[in-house]
Amino acid sequence: MPSVHYVEIVCEDVDVRCASLEQLHGLSFGPAVPDLGQARVAEAHDGSLVGVRAPLAEHETPIVRTYLTVDDIAQAVEHAQQAGATIAYPPTKQGDTGTWAIYLAGGLQFGLWQR
Repeated sequence: MPSVHYVEIVCEDVDVRCASLEQLHGLSFGPAVPDLGQARVAEAHDGSLVGVRAPLAEHETPIVRTYLTVDDIAQAVEHAQQAGATIAYPPTKQGDTGTWAIYLAGGLQFGLWQR
């Protein structure tokens, strides 16, 4: 089973959500990170990251999206397509944080992340 690299929370009330997650889960969120869509990011106890950000476009709705770590993102995207998934965002280099992709399957969104 792949490990969770990043949990992305998109919401309108970023500061409220961060405060709630800090209180409930002992996370500590830093300032907005430009490479991650201005998400405020915290590192969980297991080393995975949790980011909370506002929508980047008017059509983007609130969502919690989990990005799983993969060794070869191009191959993972190809396998997703072969399994019938729709690629919403192809592999995209994100500053120094790695390369990500999003695919849609069964009405759900899945994220992939290669470090």
